[in-house]
Amino acid sequence: QVQLVESGGGLVQAGGSLRLSCVATRSIFSFTNMGWYRQAPGKERELVATIISGGKTNYADSVKGRFTISRDYPTNTAYLQMNGLKPEDTAVYYCYAEYRGGNYWGQGTQVTVSS
Repeated sequence: QVQLVESGGGLVQAGGSLRLSCVATRSIFSFTNMGWYRQAPGKERELVATIISGGKTNYADSVKGRFTISRDYPTNTAYLQMNGLKPEDTAVYYCYAEYRGGNYWGQGTQVTVSS
């Protein structure tokens, strides 16, 4: 079983930055991959960024060059550094992890970008 706890969301002006954190209750070294999804009101959940066990990253086209996913093994934490935020980035951001064939989700953290 894996629990994921996100933090770092909030209200920011357009052009600003936020860093989201996702702490796992077990070693992330054993995770097949970790990542971030987001869901805006009235829209489906969409992939933002992922990082696989080998370190390769993948980003949605809408966030390339602005967002960076990373992880820290000693603290079992994944991060999403978000720069150059836009109003269209407003959403609930969810951390997820794949572990032994199961998918696990955090509770979500709200990110609101004002124009």
